[in-house]
Amino acid sequence: MLPLIQENIINLTEIFTSVQGETSFTGLPTVFVRTAACNLRCSWCDTTYSFGKGTPTSIDSIIDQIKIAGPKHVCITGGEPLLQKNIYILMKILCDLNYVVSLETSGSLPIDQVDQRVISIVDIKCPGSKMEKKNLWRNLEILRPKDEVKFVVLDRNDYEYAKEVMEKYSLLDRQQPVLISPVHGVMDSQMLVNWILKDRLPVRLNLQIHKFIWSPQTRGV
Repeated sequence: MLPLIQENIINLTEIFTSVQGETSFTGLPTVFVRTAACNLRCSWCDTTYSFGKGTPTSIDSIIDQIKIAGPKHVCITGGEPLLQKNIYILMKILCDLNYVVSLETSGSLPIDQVDQRVISIVDIKCPGSKMEKKNLWRNLEILRPKDEVKFVVLDRNDYEYAKEVMEKYSLLDRQQPVLISPVHGVMDSQMLVNWILKDRLPVRLNLQIHKFIWSPQTRGV
């Protein structure tokens, strides 16, 4: 955990501009603000480099870098952004500046204080992640219509787990289709598609296109 003791400072891993690689914003030019630190240790995590303390950066500096970058879409990601209280301030300011802001969060921390204008992308951890006990289920009860829910599946067991959660929380009745992602390089995408079609699930297959455009290990894309 990173207790934030400096006013208007956020500990960052990186800021970069690319196209969004997943969610309903896939393909759109986006500025990514990756915060430092995470309270989870998912077995398939692809951003372990964000677990450190990061670089203390002022909110003003972050906003200046976003303005220079150009895109009007901003993705707040991590690590786990909601570990740092000042991230709420940053997101509010960005919304006030008319940016389209999305938040990628692990689903282990409450989203009730996130600005109503932000699109929250809430992960639900499946058993294959080894972090399913960290799911904060009440988040699913306070989702806004534009928020999105994502499952990353490692195998058939994860897929069945995801279906059970979808049914229990009526996620398939939501305005935004549920996102379901295969663990890149491990779960066979064609097999996952076959399961989805056989079960007639109205979900969105969520492939990480940046891992097809660049090497999966490439940072800053």
